[in-house]
Amino acid sequence: MKAKLFITSLTAFLAVGAGQAQNPEAADSLTRELQEIVVTAKQPTTKLVGTTLISTIAGSNLANLGNALDVLAQLPLIKVEDNTVSVVGKGKVEVYIDGRPMHDGMELQQLLSTNLSKVELLMAPGAAYESTTGAVLKITTKRKFAQGLSVTDQLQLQRRRRWSVTDYLGLNYRLGAWDIYLNGSYNHDDRIIKGCTTNTLTYNDRETVVGSSQHNRFPSNTETIRGGVNYAQGNQFFGAYYRYNHERGDFTNTGSEWLDNERPISRIINKDAHAHSHLVSMYYENTFANKYLLHFDGDYKHSVADNSVATTYPDAIADNVSSTDSRRSTLWAGKLYLNLPLVNGNFTVGTQDSYTHTSLDYRMLNTTVGQYIPSQLTDARQTSAAVYASWARTLGNFSMSLGARYEYVDYDFKVNGKQDDDVSRRDHLLTPDISMSYSFNDRSQISFSYKMATVKPPYSQLTSSLSYVGQHEIEGGNPTLRDEKMHDIQLFGIWNDFMLQADLTRSFDTYAFVKQVYPADKLQLLMHPININVTALSTYLVWSRPISRWTPNITIGLYRQWLDIDGSNYNRPILSYYFDNTFALPKGWNLTVNISGQSRGDMHTNQFGATAFTMDASIGKTLFDRYLTLKMSATDIFNTANNDWTMNTYGIFVNKQQKYDRRGLSLNVIYNFQPRKSKYKGRSASESEMNRL
Repeated sequence: MKAKLFITSLTAFLAVGAGQAQNPEAADSLTRELQEIVVTAKQPTTKLVGTTLISTIAGSNLANLGNALDVLAQLPLIKVEDNTVSVVGKGKVEVYIDGRPMHDGMELQQLLSTNLSKVELLMAPGAAYESTTGAVLKITTKRKFAQGLSVTDQLQLQRRRRWSVTDYLGLNYRLGAWDIYLNGSYNHDDRIIKGCTTNTLTYNDRETVVGSSQHNRFPSNTETIRGGVNYAQGNQFFGAYYRYNHERGDFTNTGSEWLDNERPISRIINKDAHAHSHLVSMYYENTFANKYLLHFDGDYKHSVADNSVATTYPDAIADNVSSTDSRRSTLWAGKLYLNLPLVNGNFTVGTQDSYTHTSLDYRMLNTTVGQYIPSQLTDARQTSAAVYASWARTLGNFSMSLGARYEYVDYDFKVNGKQDDDVSRRDHLLTPDISMSYSFNDRSQISFSYKMATVKPPYSQLTSSLSYVGQHEIEGGNPTLRDEKMHDIQLFGIWNDFMLQADLTRSFDTYAFVKQVYPADKLQLLMHPININVTALSTYLVWSRPISRWTPNITIGLYRQWLDIDGSNYNRPILSYYFDNTFALPKGWNLTVNISGQSRGDMHTNQFGATAFTMDASIGKTLFDRYLTLKMSATDIFNTANNDWTMNTYGIFVNKQQKYDRRGLSLNVIYNFQPRKSKYKGRSASESEMNRL
C-alpha cells in the first residue's frame, strides 16, 4: 500500500508537466492525416512458419478483450487457467514480452490486449533455449511514438467462495530515446479447497486404511514494486530494472484423520508463510555493420522464504507438532550471444552461465516426531557453464535448422555441513536438435523436429528433509534424483483450416511421485519423488475458421503413456476436447465462451478423474475511445470441474477426492492514458534456474 501511495503521488507530480513534455503534433500526425479512415476489426489469423505458429492480434477482434491472458486463452493450442499459461502437449513454457523474459506471471495481466501486435508460439525450441523448455511464447507489442507520460490502472474484483482483489498501477515517461517506468501491484487472494484422502494397504498382514479430510483456506497478500529504464537509439538498446516482491500467507487446514475404523480425530494445521525477493536485470544489444547482432543479459536474484507450521489435535490426546523452515536462494546468471549471416543462413553462437546457491534450514520442534523426522540443514550449490550454436537456412519452400548445446554442471550438496558424495556430481551434457519444414502454399505447411534434452529437477525436490503431514503420513523430497534425459520427436502441420500436432517422447529418469511405507516404529506413509522411465504420445487436432463475427477453435486431443512401476501399469489414455469461441458483437461488445472436458486416464503415476463438461464465459466492452475497458467473467459456471485423482504405487492405493474453488465471477476495470509498450529487450539469463528455485 505504501508503494501504491508513492506511485500515485508520482503520477500527480508528473502530470503537472505532462502537457509540456508531450509533443502533440508528432504524436498525432498520423491520426490527423488518417482521421477520415475507418478501420474495421477482422478475425485473427494464424499461420505456420517453420515450427512457429504466428497469430496476428492487432486489428483483430481479440485486440479489445482486455489483457494478454484474455487473448492467449482464445488462441489455438494455448490454455489459460487461473492466470497460468500452458501449451497442450508440452511441458514448461517460457514467455517473452518484446524479447525480454517474463519473470512474474502478473506481467500478462498487466499487458493490455490493445497493445498486442502478434503472438508467436515456438513448438520446437532449439539450442538457444534451455533444455527444460517445451515451448516458447513470444509476445510482440505495438510500437508507440508519443512522448511524455502514460498511465495504466487495472482493477479486478473476484468472488468465488471468498473475495479476491488485484490492483495494478503503471507509469511510463518517455523523453527522446529514454523510457523511465515505475509500477506497483497489490493482490489479495483467498481460496478454499475441500477434500478427502484415503490410503489403503496391507500392513502387518491385514488391510489397513489411513484417512484424512481437508478444508483448506489460502488467504495471501502480495505486493510488488518495479522500476526501470530503457534506452533505444539507432541500433543500440540498453535497459535495466529492479523488482521487489513481498508475500504473506496464512494457510489453515481444518479437518480430521483416522486409522481403520477408529473414530476420526479433529486436526487443525496452521501455516504462516512470509517471503520476499529482490531481482536486478539488465541487457545490452547492438547491431553493427548492418548484419552482426550482439546481445547480453544479466540477472541477480535473492529470495527468502520463512514458514512456520503448527498441527494441533484439540479433541484428542495427541501431541501438538510444530516445525519451521527457512529457505535462502541466490542466483547470478549471464547470457551472451552473437548472431550473424553464414553460408546463406543465419548463425547464432553464445554462452549461458549461472551460479546458484540455495539452503534449507528445517527444524522439527516436537521431540517424539523428531526421532523419525529430524531437523536438518541442507545446502546446494551449482555452477553451470554452457555454450551453444544454431544455424538456420531457408531454400525456396524448404527450411531447416540445426543446433547443439554443451553444458558443464558442478553440483555440491551438503547435509548438516557435511558433503554428500552420493548426491554431489559433475556432469557433461550435450544436447542436439534438428528441425525441417516444407511449405506447399500459404495454407499448407508441414514440419518435423527432433530434440534431445537434459532436464534438471526443481530444488524443492532435491532435499532430504521430511515434512509432517499427520500421525501416519510424511512428505519429502529426494536428493538422489538424477537428471532426466529426454528424446522428443514432433510432427506439426497445417492444411486449410486444420492443424495437427503430434509428439512422441521417451524420457529416462524423469521423476514422479509415489507412496511407500516409511521405516519407523509405527505405520508411516511417505510421499516423495523417484526416477522413472516413461514413453508418451500426445496428438492434438485443431480446426479453426472465422465465420462472420464468430471465431471457433475446436481441439481434440489424445495423451497415452507407457509406464511400469513395480509390476503395475499406468497406460490408460486421456481423451480431451476444447471448444473456444470468440464473438465480435455490434457496438464494440466482445463475448467469449470456452467449453472443455476430458476422460479418466493416467499421467505419470496419477490417474485423473473424468470431467465431461466445463464452461467459462466473459463479456466486455471498450468505452471512451478505448481509454476504459469493462469486462465481466464467469469460470466453471456449472461447477462441474473434476479434480479427483488416484495413485497405486508399491502396494498403497491412494484415493484423493477434492473440490477446487474455481466457480465464480470477476469484474475487470481497465483505464489507460496513452498506454506504453514495454521496451525492455532483455532475455532470461537463466530462466530454468529461477524456476527451479
